[in-house]
Amino acid sequence: MKELLAPAGNLAKLKLAFYFGADAVYVGGKAFSLRAGAENFTDEDLEEGIAYAHARGKRVYVCANIFARNADMGGLSRFFRFLEGVHADGVILSDMGALSLARRVAPALPVHVSTQANTTNAEAARFYESLGVSRVVLARELTLDEISEIHASAPALELEAFVHGAMCISYSGRCYLSDYLDGRSSNRGACSQPCRAAYEIRPVGREEFLTAEGDGRGTYLLNSRDLNMSAHLNELSAAGVSSFKIEGRMKSEYYLATVVNAYRRIADMGWSESLASELETLTHRAYTTAYAFGENRETTLSDGSQTAGSCEFVAIVRGYEAGRARVEMRSRFFEGETLEILTPSPDFGRSVRVENLQDAAGEGCRDAKLVQGEYTFRCPVPVRAGDILRRRKV
Repeated sequence: MKELLAPAGNLAKLKLAFYFGADAVYVGGKAFSLRAGAENFTDEDLEEGIAYAHARGKRVYVCANIFARNADMGGLSRFFRFLEGVHADGVILSDMGALSLARRVAPALPVHVSTQANTTNAEAARFYESLGVSRVVLARELTLDEISEIHASAPALELEAFVHGAMCISYSGRCYLSDYLDGRSSNRGACSQPCRAAYEIRPVGREEFLTAEGDGRGTYLLNSRDLNMSAHLNELSAAGVSSFKIEGRMKSEYYLATVVNAYRRIADMGWSESLASELETLTHRAYTTAYAFGENRETTLSDGSQTAGSCEFVAIVRGYEAGRARVEMRSRFFEGETLEILTPSPDFGRSVRVENLQDAAGEGCRDAKLVQGEYTFRCPVPVRAGDILRRRKV
């Protein structure tokens, strides 16, 4: 079995990820995860989300992958027992003290070792397996050949690898720059992403700044490209990877739906240029395959730019009745314009014309301009709740 694993920054995104075809999601609670800036899940959200997933044959893994301090251990102990009690499908850890604690206080809770633990060799993989770990999230610096060697050395150990999303300039994300510059520790979930900033040089004792090599947008010394392994899922599978992981617990609904939809279709039907082009419809940095095929000097992005994407998220469908779509607005749209449907159904890619547009009160209008306002319009395609409407940019 090959698993498509999606990020979920909140309960609504968990449901959206499953709707668009994810087999599993990874989430964070209100503490202990490396995405403290995401909305994240209360205990009640976790219990609801896990029950929702299990009712559909899906899985939920919970991140508790900070590098823990002594003061964290009491809270972690409670959290692990809670996750065991609500039948989480796994907890993702990077700290060996937290791992030891989890195995002791919640022995039925499966443990996954985070990419933050920097697993780059077979000896480390076998060591984690000896501690009762069921899955390792591999370091992003590995080649396909190295992954194959790890799998051959520990064939019963599940291997998870990132296939898409933002990359960190630091080795497996173990960075201290945010802590040094802003007092926000990336290793405890509060990274301020200083690697994405433009930099100038000022010699000691001089007031003026000097220009480093760059362009009119600035000098980006530490900026990384985005990962895109969509054309190489078969190679990853052959190397022993059993879970394809998408980055992005802080990304938008549109990002989540687009990427999950594309990877679901690629995993099921094979790579094609048309499916690959879906990953160009959203904002992203220049893509890279990182180190999968060996040494790669083209993983950085010196100009700091992002491609705006060829589509704009216009609305999310909330219902369909009597030939009318009921939608929640995300970007302003108008009577008479043509929108495209993003959906896991066979209607994927079909276009609909906005006709007989009405506001939430049932009054006719020509301009859907209320942010997150509810609108309906006549729609010949029976769209479903969770589908997304988008606008192709000219």
